[in-house]
Amino acid sequence: MSPVLGRGRKTPAVEPTLAAPAPAPARPLRIGLTARLLHKPPAEMGFRNKVLQYLEQSIAHWIMGHGALALMVPTLGYDTEVSRRRVSVQNYVEALDGLVMQGGADVSPTTYGQEPLKPEWTGDPARDRYEMELLDGFLLQGKPVLGICRGLQLINVVFGGTLYQDIETQVPEARAHVDPIVYDQLTHRVRIEPGSRMAGIYPGLETATVNSIHHQAIDRLGADLVVEAVSAEDGLTEAIRARASNFVAGVQWHPEFHAQDPSLLSGEPLLRDFLNAAYRRVAA
Repeated sequence: MSPVLGRGRKTPAVEPTLAAPAPAPARPLRIGLTARLLHKPPAEMGFRNKVLQYLEQSIAHWIMGHGALALMVPTLGYDTEVSRRRVSVQNYVEALDGLVMQGGADVSPTTYGQEPLKPEWTGDPARDRYEMELLDGFLLQGKPVLGICRGLQLINVVFGGTLYQDIETQVPEARAHVDPIVYDQLTHRVRIEPGSRMAGIYPGLETATVNSIHHQAIDRLGADLVVEAVSAEDGLTEAIRARASNFVAGVQWHPEFHAQDPSLLSGEPLLRDFLNAAYRRVAA
């Protein structure tokens, strides 16, 4: 359970209707991107025994394409306290206007109280701790958060939910949600829940096609979360949102990869809604 939720703290409640776009602030928005971690880089990269932190180019360009600054947030270290003597997570939370949690390694089952069913599903507990601490900070400040793929899954865990460690194993009747050969060319239909905020973002759209690059998925939904879209073929959760928040939402697909394919659901309305929430928070 998240430390924030465990203390009974919640993000400020807002009306469920879509708010009018806020005027742009005098400076560009500063949007934090959580880092992907590479604990054992391939030898040919030349970083022997080093840990790399990185982001995928498309997600940064997606954000910058709307005039906001994309700033990767590094971990502050759990094996040493040296960096934490001068810089805290709170420093980053105060400096940033919103947070985007990008995809990547599995969420560790130990993070939601389970043991891995297979060694390859151990996930990345170090990244879990880092992102959960950041997420808690943004929740406390009421600043907007958008989770992409793994980001959606971690939001669900922070709110007390659990995950299927492997869809094929635990939900054998489900369609394939990942294919390592075709990667982001694997697609399926999602059904947008009527009356949801996502339905307001995409007016008149009941179903849409998205990419699918995940072998884990939401099992038990976290407290105070609502489902905004599901897989049309098997009902697995594809989008969530916190009931009482300025903006805390997640999608299972990668909208930053959709720009080059007009047959896929545009990520622009979703990103504009997130950035408008950040504009309103800055203006307030």
